Amino acid sequence: MRRYIAEIIGTFAIVFCGTGAIIIDQETNGTISHSGIAITFGLIVMAMIYALGSISGAHFNPAVTIAFSIANKFKKREIFPYVVSQFLGAIAASGLLYLLFPSNVFLGATIPTGSNMQSFILEFILTFLLMLVILSVAHGSKEQGMFAGIAIGSVVGLEAMFAGPICGASMNPARSLGPAFVADQMSQLWIYLLAPTFGAAIAVFVWSYLTNNKIKKIIKL
Repeated sequence: MRRYIAEIIGTFAIVFCGTGAIIIDQETNGTISHSGIAITFGLIVMAMIYALGSISGAHFNPAVTIAFSIANKFKKREIFPYVVSQFLGAIAASGLLYLLFPSNVFLGATIPTGSNMQSFILEFILTFLLMLVILSVAHGSKEQGMFAGIAIGSVVGLEAMFAGPICGASMNPARSLGPAFVADQMSQLWIYLLAPTFGAAIAVFVWSYLTNNKIKKIIKL
């Protein structure tokens, strides 16, 4: 239960601070700026990894949880409670932001500015690269090494910096579901549920090949 609560808190913090930065930027006519939003996402991910990594592994992302299971770094029976915890944290954060900023229409939801396929491909590649880094710095799904938070947070900030204006650079189904659910912006949510999950899963197989780590069992979804 402590691990599930840690996942709720960590995901809550990421969505609250990250999408909160988007909302406040809109409410204050660009005070934070796009760069500030990207940095906020990177820093809060880094902070939560250091704060909670030793408790839950600091997944905060259903795509990461599923990918760790495929890589045999995480128990399959823990997938469902972890994902539910992540979704609960994200929805709670977006709900609180709605109470604070009720006039904001999108609440930081990830919505493509171009075509759906363009955003799908971007989200796939962004999450693929993120997961490669996570697999390289995490130990048994415990992202608690000295440089794990810096490495992962930096990748999140980097990818949000350059891809955010087009696809939102979610890389996280929970981060997208929270504001989409609360703001009732569900029409394109499928992009941000499927693309990151596929991207993270494919990263496991590439990582396995490059590092010669054999995957004996594949998760049955």
